Amino acid sequence: MKYAVVVALGAVLTGLSLIAVSAQQPAAPAQTGFKRTPVQQGDLTSTPGREVVQAIAEFQPGSESGRHTHPGEEVAYVLEGTVMLEVQGKPAVEKKAGDAFIIPPNTVHNAKNTGKAAAKVLGTYIIEKGKPVATPVAK
Repeated sequence: MKYAVVVALGAVLTGLSLIAVSAQQPAAPAQTGFKRTPVQQGDLTSTPGREVVQAIAEFQPGSESGRHTHPGEEVAYVLEGTVMLEVQGKPAVEKKAGDAFIIPPNTVHNAKNTGKAAAKVLGTYIIEKGKPVATPVAK
């Protein structure tokens, strides 16, 4: 699994088969103060049936992504601000600019901006091709 993540990140960095991203689903139903903006998307030729999607998630103070899952790994890096990461079955943990995290496939999670300024997170999703990046989960 670690090998697939390393290969996927390498593929992104070398510009492997990039295509424009049209409409990706948000992490949850329209959350005020939260938006995910796709940056790039491409097939992983080293892993048939998988694609990589990169997006920037922006959180206004007090906003959250809403509980959701991804059909593959989320490899993320906090660019700005502070978020409280809630992963089902684990204690919530604060992540600040410069921190990184990985969410396993199909794991329910949520992120909340607990700071006084906007927060930005760069997310790289290594997902099953053709599936939505995120699927909302009811509370």
